[in-house]
Amino acid sequence: MSRRHRIPTEPVEATIHDLTHEGHGVARVNGKAVFIPGTLPGEVVRFVYTERKRNYDTGKIQEILTASVDRITPACPHFDICGGCNLQHLAAHKQLEFKQKILLDNLQRIGHVIPKEVVAPVTGLAWGYRRKARLGTRFVHKKQRLMIGFREKASHLLADLAVCETLHPNVGHKLADIATLVRSLSCFQSVPQVEVAIADNATAMVLRHLEPLTTQDMDLLVNMAKQTGWHLYQQPKGLDSIAPVWPKDSTLSYQVDRQQITLQFVPSDFIQVNREVNLAMIDAAIAELQLDESTTVLELFSGLGNFSLPIARRAAQVVAVEGDSGLVARARENAQRNGITNVQHHIADLSRDCQDFPWMKARYHRVLLDPPRNGAAEVLPGIVATRAQRIVYVSCNPSTLARDAGILVNQYGYHLQQVGVLDMFPHTAHVEALAVFTLD
Repeated sequence: MSRRHRIPTEPVEATIHDLTHEGHGVARVNGKAVFIPGTLPGEVVRFVYTERKRNYDTGKIQEILTASVDRITPACPHFDICGGCNLQHLAAHKQLEFKQKILLDNLQRIGHVIPKEVVAPVTGLAWGYRRKARLGTRFVHKKQRLMIGFREKASHLLADLAVCETLHPNVGHKLADIATLVRSLSCFQSVPQVEVAIADNATAMVLRHLEPLTTQDMDLLVNMAKQTGWHLYQQPKGLDSIAPVWPKDSTLSYQVDRQQITLQFVPSDFIQVNREVNLAMIDAAIAELQLDESTTVLELFSGLGNFSLPIARRAAQVVAVEGDSGLVARARENAQRNGITNVQHHIADLSRDCQDFPWMKARYHRVLLDPPRNGAAEVLPGIVATRAQRIVYVSCNPSTLARDAGILVNQYGYHLQQVGVLDMFPHTAHVEALAVFTLD
């Protein structure tokens, strides 16, 4: 290692002046940026270097000499080690300011776009909100104990959690019970993870096991399920191997549209993790689409029907397009189950140009899209060709939203009327947003 990148061993004092998009404090030492997790702007800290690179260094906080007025005590006892969330030490209103700043900075820096209006954040429960998660499990021979949790901060190691305050209490306060159940199985050393899904009607857990379950294992799982009321599933191989252990007729569902629509799903399906924010987000999207009984709507990345079915109750027709065939099948079933007949469902790979599909060649009054983190750049030309007057874009990544906003505004003449934060993941640096584009 060169002298320039040699890591000093002595502690260093520094003042934090900003936060990175990951929520890490930024100091400058001898003109060079140092990223220090767990620190806040305005704080004076003592830290030790953990890594030195050409353009920046990283550090680990040793002591807070002057604390920020915005610092609060984290609610979770595992905050210092668990990588599940990293903003619990920042006051709630400041978390929202931080996320809004990230959103607007990305729009201006990447997309060269400034919204006409910034609306108030959509918020919900701050704790116990998370209804979907994958938890790692690992048996530690030295401790003779099975660990369960998320990964440690900036590490591939598993954080040993007793509780999780962001997970729904049905799971977050039952981690020890889950660990005990896994440890009781014959294949406990070959269970790499459990996936949990909290529906409105049940708590579900999927046990991923690399070795077959014995008859005794199945009895233990069934007994646990009956005692807790949980729905237990096994997963011996890929996602298509997931099958209910108990009850055999397990059905998971959640309600939207002021409890007028029920959506059924399987535990491996994508659902929004924050129920309250999801309901408010659907209401906001419907309001911004400005629907009436003559409106035609194209929805891309439509999933289970989270948006399309409530929209269909207020529009003439919805064309819903999704790349996952299983989600499309369940979306069709959800539409039929709820008596909704004005939705057409299509399967298509939306990571590619879709302009040649017949459904993309039609004209629509409105478009709604809710893409994954890599955004929707490939389908934007097709969207523009529909001449939709309003586009509602739900984003889980401010950088790809900014890129796509720049394309819509600077290349195709749309206007970014408004944008606002959706606080889907409180206490994390994860930023979701809803943006509205209009065409004169």
